[in-house]
Amino acid sequence: MPLFRRVLLLFATALCAFFALSACGSSSTGSATGGSAASGAIPIVAAENFYGDVVKQIGGSHVDVTSILSDPNVDPHEYESNVNNAKAVTKAKLVIESSGGYDGWMDKLLSASPNSSRLLIKGFDLAPTKLPDNVHVWYNVDNMVAIAQTMTDDLKKLDATDASTFDSNFQTFKQSLDQVHTKMSEIKAKYSGSPVGLTETIYLYQTQPLGLKVLTPFEFQKAMAEGNDPPADTVIAAENQVKGKQIKILIYNQQTVSPVTTKLQNDAKAEQIPIVPVTETMPPNKHYQSWMLDQLNALENGLGSK
Repeated sequence: MPLFRRVLLLFATALCAFFALSACGSSSTGSATGGSAASGAIPIVAAENFYGDVVKQIGGSHVDVTSILSDPNVDPHEYESNVNNAKAVTKAKLVIESSGGYDGWMDKLLSASPNSSRLLIKGFDLAPTKLPDNVHVWYNVDNMVAIAQTMTDDLKKLDATDASTFDSNFQTFKQSLDQVHTKMSEIKAKYSGSPVGLTETIYLYQTQPLGLKVLTPFEFQKAMAEGNDPPADTVIAAENQVKGKQIKILIYNQQTVSPVTTKLQNDAKAEQIPIVPVTETMPPNKHYQSWMLDQLNALENGLGSK
C-alpha cells in the first residue's frame, strides 16, 4: 500500500475512534429499573426493587433510580453489598431502605459515605401496621401507601418545581391499589377461615387481613425468616399438617429455601396440596401493584382448586 494511503487510513481510523469514544462518554447510564437517566434527574438508591419501583412511579422522568436487591432468585438475608452499591449511595440524594434489621448492609454503606444533605427513608419506621417479629411491612399495601407518601414529600423537597407532578403521580399510585384491595376483599369473602401453611412470616401481612387460618407454628416461620434452623418439634408439626392434609394450600417463600422447606414442599406435592409461591423482592418486569395482584390471584386459584 502506498505510504500516503497508509497514513490516510491510519488518520481516518483514529478519527473514527475519537468520535466513538466521545459518543460513549456522552451517553446516559440506565438505572436498575430500566430506561435512561434524564438530565438533572434526582439520583436515588433503593435497597429493594419494590421501593425503587414505587419511587420511580412517583418521580417519573425526574428521578434516576438504582435498586440494589432485584433478583428474586437470591436470598435477601444472605446479600452482601459491593463497590458499585457504595458508589451509587455516595451519589444519591435520596436513599430508601426497609430497615428494621432487614437490610443492615445499607446502614453500613450510608455510614461509609456520610452526607448530611442526603435524605433517608426507612420503610419499617414509617409503616403504620407492624406484626410481631416481622419486618416485611411492604406486604401490607396500606403500609406502602404511607411509605409512598413520604417518598412524594421528599421528592418535593429535592425538586419543588415538579411538586405537582409528584403529587399527581402519588394519587395515581394510590388509586391503582384499589384493585389489590378489591381482590383481597373477594378472597376474604370466599375463603376466610381456610387453613393454610406458611414456610415463612412474610405472607402474614396478607393472610391476617384475608382471614386465613395459618396452622404452621410461628416459631417455624420465624426461624426460616431469620435464616435459622426451626425447632425440631415445629418441623414435625408442620410436616404432620401436610401429611394429614390439615392445610388447604402451602404458601412457599421461593427466596428463603432450606432442606426443611424443600421437604415440606415435596410432601405437599405428594399429597396434592396446592403450592402458592411468593417472593420477598419483586420479579422482573413487574410493578408493585401487579406483583401483589399476581400473587393474590395465585392464592385464590390455590384455595379454589379443591
